[in-house]
Amino acid sequence: MTRVPLTRRQRDILEFVRIYVENNDISPTLEEIARHYGVSRVTIHGHIKELEKKGVLERSARGVSRGIFLSDAATSSNSSSPKAVSLPVLGSIAAGNPIEVLAGEESFQFTDMLPPGADLYMLKVQGNSMIEDSICHGDMVIIEKTDTARNGQVVVAILEGNETTLKRYYKEEDRIRLQPANSAMDPLYVKYLEISGIVVGVVRQVH
Repeated sequence: MTRVPLTRRQRDILEFVRIYVENNDISPTLEEIARHYGVSRVTIHGHIKELEKKGVLERSARGVSRGIFLSDAATSSNSSSPKAVSLPVLGSIAAGNPIEVLAGEESFQFTDMLPPGADLYMLKVQGNSMIEDSICHGDMVIIEKTDTARNGQVVVAILEGNETTLKRYYKEEDRIRLQPANSAMDPLYVKYLEISGIVVGVVRQVH
């Protein structure tokens, strides 16, 4: 089944409803959802209406406070999504002095390293401007879609002329500094830019 396109907040709300119902055997009220996210009931009502339009949430009847539930489409879409990949963690290994490696019972699930409900995509890195942040030419970076960033985050910045670059973002008094992680390169200063995402992970294939 084709996955329904949702915003990050819509995905979060859908997941909140699913977990709430699983844990309580009843659906949450608009007030409970609003309180969880620290927003108004009106804001949540707008998100719920959009989720209804997209066919992933349903409401039993007008005026019923606990009448929000996942639709069959949402359940089917969730069940048809790829299963998470996990690998066993067998202990530790030193990159400095040798240490004893002990077998363990842990396992690592790759979804654990990603923001829950995030809208993600990947880009292949070209160049070495971020090499001192261990982001190298040929790596794949995992990007969370967003149009805002905090100082110090690695962003996908779109500059004038639709040029894109991967740099650390710093908002200064009257300009924006895009800082490379390469001591041989100078920072880039711009007045305006568009952010299309922040880096949340790096994937490297070791040959």
